[in-house]
Amino acid sequence: MPASRSLLLALLLSLAGTACAANPPTLAGARDATPANTEEPAMTCQAAKGQWAVGETADEAVMARILADTTSERARIIRPGMAVTMDFREERVNVDVDADNRILAVRCG
Repeated sequence: MPASRSLLLALLLSLAGTACAANPPTLAGARDATPANTEEPAMTCQAAKGQWAVGETADEAVMARILADTTSERARIIRPGMAVTMDFREERVNVDVDADNRILAVRCG
């Protein structure tokens, strides 16, 4: 019995090691199905181009224009007291609003 446990442990460790390998093995002659350079470049937030919105009401039209002007992929409205993640996303524009939905700040992240 101890030999089968050792063999099982060795097999599991071997599989774990190949799963974490930097360059996983490939089949001989296999080709990558993804064509090179088909991915669009990530859009990066440019908050300075959205500063015109400070003082405006954060309605759907204003938010769409902020998104376009700042060249961001996504926008996030942050309301007073709202819990938000602290992760920085270079393609996201954050729009801080007050209790009346007036824009206080336009910033990236």
